Amino acid sequence: MADQLNLALFPSSYTELFSSWNRYPQAVLYAGGTALTREQGKLTIELPPVLLSLDRIEELNRISRTERFIEIGAMVKLSQIIELGKIVPAVLRECLENIAGPPLRNMATIGGNICFPERRLDSSAVLSALEAQFELRTAQSSRWISAPRFLSAPSKNTLAPQELLTRIRIPLENWDYSKYKKFEGHSSRGRVAVFLVKTQKDVLNDIKIVYKTSLILRDRDSESILVGKHLPLGQKIAADFITHWKDFLSGVHDIDELSRHELLNFIEINVNNLSE
Repeated sequence: MADQLNLALFPSSYTELFSSWNRYPQAVLYAGGTALTREQGKLTIELPPVLLSLDRIEELNRISRTERFIEIGAMVKLSQIIELGKIVPAVLRECLENIAGPPLRNMATIGGNICFPERRLDSSAVLSALEAQFELRTAQSSRWISAPRFLSAPSKNTLAPQELLTRIRIPLENWDYSKYKKFEGHSSRGRVAVFLVKTQKDVLNDIKIVYKTSLILRDRDSESILVGKHLPLGQKIAADFITHWKDFLSGVHDIDELSRHELLNFIEINVNNLSE
């Protein structure tokens, strides 16, 4: 490690954390450490002068469950979430299993994946689709915010000064059809899609499609076309749905033509799986 690191602090409570953060406002929060090292590509890692480690705060490492949701502390490692098994929604497990390899997943935290400063990482698409809730804390207060609202803003603008993501609350809903896709090849960095469907007595009563590249896309108007329709879907209804998505994407300028084509292909395949 480079010798410019002057101070590393290890608070064991929120009180200690925010007291230290107030004393050293320039401190950089340290969770799994992957965000600090992944972009450097050097044998000697350059660290900021003051690190504020979150590892010893017990609340940030907790996992709890009720009948309606699972709550995961922001410091829980990606591998720990995967190891929970079927308790975790299948699309989230698949997403985390496709992030790098086991060594990185043993280090990287779910909070770090959500709050990565340079861009939105893969879990943001899934957590948006699942409509998770995030708890955010400052020294004076705490608040809950929906994942779609939190993640729709640029990653550098989602937390207030000296505000910390502490908990992720994920609804435990039964999705009758769920697909996750991580795109490979051209412009593949960070392109993922989620397709979720909930039915009741052969009626489609909820659908969510979320796509993430440099931003997060969801077209609620297109989704409303299918809600309330009987399954299997008629061919015209399915075709109208694809047309609405094409029109929606034609107004999105931050997506290249190949990415647009691959996303539409993903949507069309899954809609056809619900069709006659």
